[in-house]
This record gives sequence, structure tokens and C-alpha cells, in this order.
Amino acid sequence: MKVTIGKMDDGYSAYVAKKDLEERIVATEKPELWGGWIELANGWRLALPDMAAATRLPITVNARRVDPIA
Repeated sequence: MKVTIGKMDDGYSAYVAKKDLEERIVATEKPELWGGWIELANGWRLALPDMAAATRLPITVNARRVDPIA
């Protein structure tokens, strides 16, 4: 799914256009954000592609939804 990652004053947000959903990113697998999962405030986990840590935001990427580990 296409997800737009953006920077907020106090963190990052993700916008999923097909769902008209914008949520705050509350957890990340990797501190540089890319190449691991992110968790949104609504509980969704999305796997992001590998990208350079200095990637300019906002950017739209292909992400896939993954199940959180229980």
C-alpha cells in the first residue's frame, strides 16, 4: 500500500490515502525509520523499505501491513 511518511514537530506521521487514515508513528523497529517496521497510534504495523537515513520527508513509499508479534 502507498504510505506517505512525514515529519511533525514531535515525531513522524503516516498517511494511508486509500483508507483516508493519518496516524502518528508511536514505535519503530530501527531508529533511522527505514528497513524495519513502524507502529501507528491505531495499532497497525507497517514494514517500510530500506532507504537512506537522510531521506527527505515527506515521501510516499510502498509499505506492507504486518501482524504485530503477540
